[in-house]
Amino acid sequence: MTASSGRRVLLAAPRGYCAGVDRAVIAVEKALEQYGAPIYVRHEIVHNKYVVQTLEKKGAIFVERTEEVPPGNIVMFSAHGVAPVVHEEARQGRLATIDATCPLVTKVHKEAVRYAKEDYDILLIGHEGHEEVIGTSGEAPDHIQLVDGPEDVAKVEVRDPSKVVWLSQTTLSVDETMETVDALKTKFPGLVSPPSDDICYATQNRQLAVKQMGADADLVIVVGSRNSSNSKRLVEVAKLAGAREAYLVDFADEIDEAWLEGVTTVGVTSGASVPDVLVEQVLQWLAERGYGDVEIVKAAEESITFSLPKELRRDLREEAAALVAERGGSGTSVA
Repeated sequence: MTASSGRRVLLAAPRGYCAGVDRAVIAVEKALEQYGAPIYVRHEIVHNKYVVQTLEKKGAIFVERTEEVPPGNIVMFSAHGVAPVVHEEARQGRLATIDATCPLVTKVHKEAVRYAKEDYDILLIGHEGHEEVIGTSGEAPDHIQLVDGPEDVAKVEVRDPSKVVWLSQTTLSVDETMETVDALKTKFPGLVSPPSDDICYATQNRQLAVKQMGADADLVIVVGSRNSSNSKRLVEVAKLAGAREAYLVDFADEIDEAWLEGVTTVGVTSGASVPDVLVEQVLQWLAERGYGDVEIVKAAEESITFSLPKELRRDLREEAAALVAERGGSGTSVA
């Protein structure tokens, strides 16, 4: 097969790493370089299997609970953010910390704190159990209730309809979020919106690119992990935009050749936590099957960068040792 058969690929731009993910991954690499292994990371630093496996090979150890980290070590908090109670767990566990929370997630945390202080009921639009939602909710648990889509709106109750604000998980579908907001506004006409959109620029841009190519694609392949909220949303957006089929894959070898039956145009994109090497492998896989003509579908320019966590400028190994010496003991349990 050759590209001359009329087969083509529409490649979304932008795609892949956003500024927050890039910052978090580099932070783990820099910490390993500066302080040596192991560097413990609470939860996956970002939701991507390849990234996690690559960092593990370099000496990162991923844990689900802060208590799993032995005293006197360094623990990094993932890009999704954590609740204040987790920072306290680290202090009690005599751990030096690096906070790699995406600054856009931190913005939502600060909004939650601010509105809670003003005694608002906060309606957090997001998916139950997602790390970002857990972290944001932990900032003001007595004021926040989760709204997991438009179907949840009917059961929402508030103390004072004139003091209600909505916030959202940063990685949601823009359209689905606004559908939920519209339903909330119908129920609570006085609903206050956050000062700026909570859904991150990268999520919106990647969805916009998929919308632009979806109607022209018979098949859309989204590169991303199944626990990645923004990657899963891209599959949904592709189908809503008109793609006949859309699938989520971690790696090129997960693509089923049967998906290509009757397909002339394949759309390719990737979630915000996906390194471009994985997309290149998908393009190579498609080229070997006759889809070698690649056309870029550009929806936006991205130039945002974030500085690395400030903790990387300190001697954290020395800090961690001092915490153990100050509070006594060097075992593996939390004091």
